[in-house]
Formats: sequence, structure tokens, C-alpha cells
Amino acid sequence: MALTGRIHSTESFGTVDGPGIRFVVFFQGCPLRCRYCHNPDTWRTEGGAQMTAAELLAQKDKNRAFYKKGGVTATGGEPLMQPEFLAEFFEKAHEKGIHTCLDTSGATFDPAHPETVDAVLDHTDLVLLDIKEVGAEAHRRLTGRTNENILAFARHLSGRGVPVWVRHVVVPGVTDSAEMHKALGEFLATLTNVKALDVLPYHTMGEAKYKALGIPYPLAGVPAAEKELAVAARRDILAAYRAARQKQE
Repeated sequence: MALTGRIHSTESFGTVDGPGIRFVVFFQGCPLRCRYCHNPDTWRTEGGAQMTAAELLAQKDKNRAFYKKGGVTATGGEPLMQPEFLAEFFEKAHEKGIHTCLDTSGATFDPAHPETVDAVLDHTDLVLLDIKEVGAEAHRRLTGRTNENILAFARHLSGRGVPVWVRHVVVPGVTDSAEMHKALGEFLATLTNVKALDVLPYHTMGEAKYKALGIPYPLAGVPAAEKELAVAARRDILAAYRAARQKQE
């Protein structure tokens, strides 16, 4: 019997999920409960359509002419909650010459058993790594879990030389402190594989989903972040990164 994954949904023409135009697969299930998550409908591990890798790639092939400079992106939810299926999906994509991108928090990484994720990384061209907070306790308050294994995952990616685009969301009054920006920049300076840094302004577009699901919205009353806040945060993170790298030289 063919291996199947639990798939929440797909998007045919993603433009913010890696380079080029991409076929985006949203995996069902996530271990984190980020206060600003805009996909709470992907949290539950139950549900989702059972699909094979071949079925997903057949969907992608319907519009293959648009993906010449793009590829496929696995996001969620958390794709690494289904590592065996994800590894097969990416392997079959590579067999077709398709660029693969993994959008992940790394929250499921077990440093004692890296082989689980290595089977995926063997066929991963790019990782979009969502780093929410560097401080363990701050990360717990934001997501419900600490982040030691997430930072270990970032170091593991660096050790393997997997190209990474780091993503960080700036929430007014929550993740916008100068101390956090400095800590993030200094951590990134310890890695050798960071190719880009995207600092994204928090938005409230997910609030309607919480209402529909009957879930209290954790950031009710917090305004969407102005673009300028994200620009300033990125500048501060990069300044800390450059200063740390200079000390290393």
C-alpha cells in the first residue's frame, strides 16, 4: 500500500513560500500553539485528506509550466510531524528535477535521533526556518514550548550545509524588543548557512479563523504591525549579526 500523508490543503501559485512560483502543500498537525498563528485549523493531527506523494505531484503537474523557476514547498502545520511521508514526497520531487523547500519551525527535531530528519534533508534544497524567539522562556510563553531542540535543529542544518532563509515575525509588544533582536542576530552569527533574513510584520488576518473554530484569539486587541517596525527590527538583527561576526574574525 502506498504511503500517505495527512494534507490540510494545497495552493497552486504560492509566491511567498520560497523562490519563484511554487506548489505549496499544507500538512495537517502542529505541536506549537503560537499566539500569532494564522492557521489554527492545521493544529490537530487528526483530519486532513490522505494523499500519496504521487497524487500531490500530479496536482502540481497540472500547472508545471508556471513552476520552471519555482518548485514545491511543504508547510503547515508542521511538515516534520510526518517525516517518513515528507521524505518520500521530496525524494519523488527530486526524481522529477523539482526544487524542494521545507517551511518549518524545527519543533519536532530530536538531537538524539537526527536520522529522522536527515532522511528529509537528503532531498531538501532550501529550508525556511521560522525562529520565533531565542530565549527559551520567552519562546515557551509565545508558543507553549521551549526551544532548545529548535536551536539545535538550526545548528544541525548549519552542520549539514543546508541553505536556510530565516523568518521572524514582529508582534508589537511581544517580539519587538531590542534585546530579542540582539540575541537573534548573535545566534544567527553562529550559523554558516543563512542565506536570507525575512522579518515579517504581524497581521490579524487569522483572527476570523479563531472565531469560526470557537477558539479565543490570544492576541485580541494587539494591532497589526506597521511595515516600518519590521524594517527596523531587521536592521537591528542584522547589525547584531554583523557585530558578532566581526568578533569571530
